Amino acid sequence: QLVESGGGLVQAGGSLRLSCAASGFTFDDFVIGWFRQAPGKEREGVSCISSNDGSTYYYDSVKGRFTISSDNAKNTVYLQMNSLKPEDTAVYYCAVYPGGYEGPVPPHAADFGSWGQGTQVTVSS
Repeated sequence: QLVESGGGLVQAGGSLRLSCAASGFTFDDFVIGWFRQAPGKEREGVSCISSNDGSTYYYDSVKGRFTISSDNAKNTVYLQMNSLKPEDTAVYYCAVYPGGYEGPVPPHAADFGSWGQGTQVTVSS
């Protein structure tokens, strides 16, 4: 089970840190992904981190503003979000993909599993 937390209401330009905690399993040998879904829009990728080698990936919309990290001792993955924009408003979810992946782009969201319940992020202008 994955549990997201840390969402909230913030003004544009502000920061939030989201957490994704796993219970019942560890993040060993998984790719952990952050995704988001705004009202009326499809779910989109935000960032991923591989537990095997710590490699990270950021989708274009958040590059340079968001940072993904992991704390293996706490079995938790974080998403530090800086310079937030109103268009970042969405429900943010974490999910896992077993093993690793080849190529420069992570698997599609549909290939991830064990989705958490999500945490709402609202950025006001």
